[in-house]
Amino acid sequence: MTAPTTRNVSEHEARQVAEAARERGWRKPSFAKELFLGRFRLDLIHPHPAPAAEDVRRGEAFLAALRTFCETQIDGARIEREGQIPDETVRGLKELGALGMKIDTKYGGLGLTQVYYNRALALVGSVSPATGALLSAHQSIGVPQPLKLFGTQEQKDTFLPRCARTDISAFLLTEPDVGSDPARLATGAVPDGDDYVLDGVKLWTTNGVVADLLVVMARVPASEGHKGGITAFVVEADAPGITVEHRNAFMGLRGLENGVTRFHRVRVPAAHRIGPEGAGLKIALTTLNTGRLSLPAMCVGSGKWCLKIAREWSAAREQWGRPIAEHEAVGDKISFIAATTFALEAVVELASQMADENRNDIRIEAALAKLYGSEMGCLMADELVQIRGGRGFETAASLAARGERAVPAEQMLRDMRINRIFEGSTEIMHLLIAREAVDAHLSVAGDLIDPRASLADKGRAAAKAGGFYARWLPTLVTGPGQLPRTYQEFGPLAGHLRYVERAARKLARATFYAMSRWQGRMETKQGFLGRIVDIGAELFAMSAACVRAEHLRATGDHGRAARQLADAFCRQSRIRVDELFGRLWTNTDDLDRKVVAGVLGGGYTWLEEGILDPSDDGPWIADATPGPSTTDSVHRPIR
Repeated sequence: MTAPTTRNVSEHEARQVAEAARERGWRKPSFAKELFLGRFRLDLIHPHPAPAAEDVRRGEAFLAALRTFCETQIDGARIEREGQIPDETVRGLKELGALGMKIDTKYGGLGLTQVYYNRALALVGSVSPATGALLSAHQSIGVPQPLKLFGTQEQKDTFLPRCARTDISAFLLTEPDVGSDPARLATGAVPDGDDYVLDGVKLWTTNGVVADLLVVMARVPASEGHKGGITAFVVEADAPGITVEHRNAFMGLRGLENGVTRFHRVRVPAAHRIGPEGAGLKIALTTLNTGRLSLPAMCVGSGKWCLKIAREWSAAREQWGRPIAEHEAVGDKISFIAATTFALEAVVELASQMADENRNDIRIEAALAKLYGSEMGCLMADELVQIRGGRGFETAASLAARGERAVPAEQMLRDMRINRIFEGSTEIMHLLIAREAVDAHLSVAGDLIDPRASLADKGRAAAKAGGFYARWLPTLVTGPGQLPRTYQEFGPLAGHLRYVERAARKLARATFYAMSRWQGRMETKQGFLGRIVDIGAELFAMSAACVRAEHLRATGDHGRAARQLADAFCRQSRIRVDELFGRLWTNTDDLDRKVVAGVLGGGYTWLEEGILDPSDDGPWIADATPGPSTTDSVHRPIR
């Protein structure tokens, strides 16, 4: 039996694979799920959950030590200049225990909560986004998290102590011809006695160049005694047959140890398989339920830095007799950065504390945080470059060379850009969240929207759907958002929460209308679904901002200023929401599809005339045929 080399799958098969990987049940309440159904469950997030005193004590103690380390041992300019995190910096992080922030103390880790883990990543990422990415990839999606959730006790005893102090881990899913469509995954894991034999090529292996341990997703062929399917394995990075063939270079994150890894007849003990065969994608998605929070946490750190630089520069720089901050065109940008940073921190803190309490299902909240944080983080970095003008476009090294403060605004913009692609692109996040948002509709519709279902099955599905909607639709007509005295404990923010409640019901009505109109074709309306998700993200952020502002007011910690920031954010957000609602039905989606068909059909090639393409004529996608490597390995573990 040999491993697969390439896979051509139908749209139906690809959808089946993705659907099978979803966690279908909802055993715990979800604020965001209810929001998309038109039910504003403020009680699920207010009063704002708070960490235990002991968690705070340990978290603050580590943050203090980490801050000192960042100030003295992490040289962001050097990492940018040399394109590599110095080995001594990585060794220092190991000694500090930063590799084991989320690992339980019984395995040698620090046992920090999700809240303090995210705060640590925001701190490190503000100094060096590449270093933040190294720590995040190791703990959020690398070996520790899937073992924590799905590993055997023997696997935890064997690998977690190593991950806590000495070993860097990486997550290997993507392949040269496989991105967000895992049904086409070609890396194979063929059973052979008590082992599996891995063959294939993995691309964009963050931490892969320096990793000691790998989580590898590979396809096990079905055979007697083997269910088969995409399966997760822990693999020693120095195992015979593994070659790191290339260290990739990127637009940003220049210290990122990201590579191409080839497996050729790599033997992996069956004892190193995580979970059963065929559970690999479900393990990956479940791991990301909270793992996705690390990325928006670093976006919060970026926003805080953008605000600091915008404040200092806009007060010092004068034009036409006044500091530029006093000019409305610049002031609007500063207000956006400040208000959005507050809201994004509110989203991350709320979702993280909810993850720590484990009372709610936060799969949608974490996905919304990732989506919203990556988009808004990019916008804030871009606005800072604009505020800085020519100095924003100039590198920090060039600024320093001519005697000015070395402010790496352009680097921050380059480093932040990948967040809209990492761990699920914005487009994929739209589809993923939309699938969860319309889950209730798809569940009740069932065979009604299945083109392969019989008329009898469709009839039974219609009766089931009719009963559900008869009970649900009347709840979308009126609600507490129409009562002028609702949510009065939030003071001047009460009106924003009433708006969220009304908008949630409006959003649910729009979703129902779309389901009625398009039925089984709903999944093809990606423009519509993206706007539905973006509205939900704004409503979630508004809710989090108001709840956090009230929490800060109640605890006497910057309460008045917090309310002002929340008010500014909500007013800005409401403008975006109203625009998105308008674009649900008034848009250019149909025309855009015609233009795309024209582009792909060659109808507009005349528009490309008058230029020269500097690209070379190599293949669009590199050959990933399994086999022995023909290059020397660039793998370099850090000891």
